[in-house]
Order: sequence, then C-alpha cells, then structure tokens
Amino acid sequence: MEEKEFFQKAADSKYAKKIGKHTRLKESLIKIFFAVNGTMALIFIILIFVFLFKEGFKALDHIGLLDFLYLDRPDASGNIERVFQWYPTSEEPRYSLIPLLIGTFLTAFPATIISTLLGVGAGIYLSEVANPKFKEFLKPMIELFAGIPTVVLGFIMLVVGASFFNDLLHPANRLNAFVASIGLSFVIIPIIASLTEDALHSIPNDLRMASYGLGATKWQTISKVILPAAFSGVSASILLGFGRAIGETMIVLMCAGNAANLTSNIFLSVRTMTATIAAEMGEVSQGSDHYYSLFFIGIVLFTITFFLNLIAEIIINRMRKKNTF
Repeated sequence: MEEKEFFQKAADSKYAKKIGKHTRLKESLIKIFFAVNGTMALIFIILIFVFLFKEGFKALDHIGLLDFLYLDRPDASGNIERVFQWYPTSEEPRYSLIPLLIGTFLTAFPATIISTLLGVGAGIYLSEVANPKFKEFLKPMIELFAGIPTVVLGFIMLVVGASFFNDLLHPANRLNAFVASIGLSFVIIPIIASLTEDALHSIPNDLRMASYGLGATKWQTISKVILPAAFSGVSASILLGFGRAIGETMIVLMCAGNAANLTSNIFLSVRTMTATIAAEMGEVSQGSDHYYSLFFIGIVLFTITFFLNLIAEIIINRMRKKNTF
C-alpha cells in the first residue's frame, strides 16, 4: 500500500511538473507577444513624431518663423502694413497662423465653457444624487454617446443646428464659431461628465458622513466638501476636454465656415488649425512651402495638446497620491 502511494505521488509530481512547464511556456510566449506589440506601437509613434518634426521644421528654413506670425508689405500709399492672413496659394503667399490660432480657440473656449457647466453637473448628479440603479443605466449611456463618430455630429450640426441657430440668432454667417462650439460640446460633455464622476467617487465616504454629522445638507456637502476635495480631478477633466476640443477636426471643418478671419466675433466664420490641415493636405504639392507649413501647423497643434494633457496628467497623479495617503 505504501509502495502504491509512493508511485502515485511520484506520477502526480511528474504530471504537475509537466503542467507547470507547459504553463510557464505559455506565459512566456504571452509576455513576449505583448512586449513585441508594445515595442512596435512605441516605435511607430516615435517615427510619426520624427517625421512630423522633420517635415515641419523645414518650414522654418523655407518660410521663416516671423512669416508664420505676420507679413509686412507696402500698401497703396507706400506705407508698410502688417498683414495677419493665411493665404498660401496667392501670388504673394501669406502664412500667418494667428487667424488659425484665434479660430481654434474661438471654437474651443466656448465649447469648454458649455461642456464644463453641463458635464460637471452631470458628473455631480451621477456621483452624488442619482439612484444607483438609474446610474448603472445612465453612465454607460453617456460614455456610449462619446463614441458617436464626430462626422455624424458635424453633419447633424451642419444640417439641423446651423439652420436652427441661423433662424434664432440671425448671425452674420450661417456657419460660424458658435455653431462649431455647440457641436464640439457634444463631444466634450461625456468626457468631463465621466471623469468628474470618477473624481467625486474617489473621495472617501467618511468626508460625507462627517459633513452630514455636523448638520450639513446634501447640497452643502456637495458644494463645500466634496467639490473642493475633488477640485484637482474636476479641473483635470476640464483640461482634457479642452485639449479634445482643440484637436477635433470634422466638426469644425463642417460647421465653422472655414474662413480664416482675424476676428473675436463668435458669430463669424473662422478656420481652425485642424480644419486647415484636413482641407489642404490632400491638394498641396509635396515639398512646397505650403506643404511644409501644414506640417508646422501640426507641430504647433501637437505642442498645445501635449502640454494640456501633461498638465492634466500631473493634476490627476497628485490627486491619486493625495487620496492614497
């Protein structure tokens, strides 16, 4: 009997070793697979950035940095006038990025303000007010709304939204920065709402109980305890939403009017940096000054969104450390 048990244990031990060896081999292959995929993705991203900066910096040699700000030219009376225009296909090409920057911020700022009011409100409702069962339905619906293709939202704003606001407000241009900002807000609201809800949900429940124990109402607890405690997370969600608005292409391409006007009037047509790249890159001659200037716009756009995302990431990491300790 003892011999039988001994041989059974030996057989089980060999089988366990065989299974363990097979499992370790599978885990090693899986680890190699993910490592190769991650490395390849990183290499492709680096190559994209290298190509972007290599082509974009050639614009400084061909055009010059000051020409991307303004162009000095004589007017009819012989005086020198300073021109801020984006008109790279004229006989006297003009490459000022100022109208494009103004157009970008003129659509992104109002969209962020609208989305902050609605998105933060939605996040507060989801985290602090909504019934748990209703929240389980509402939050996935909001996140699902963020997955709607932006070209669809742009088309809806172009056909329905532009006509509605044109009849309501009678703007100077039917397609303008305001219509584009409304379209952008539909993209940003789900982002801000979801991240705000996560930030508020991460606040320890002890703070709520302490506030209620001192006699505070629900609204007093939300406004004077929870929101200040989650301020860094909420502000990070707003920054990420702002960066998303700056980087959006199809909505502004379809709804902003695509006129590179130097204006502060939200009801006039404007042109953004992303819309300029999307509209002109397919028609430009490779190796021309116009070609390199579009890549330079890409560098400016990348720099702005990179620093916005970096600031948001720093804020989020500080919030996580604060909640950990």
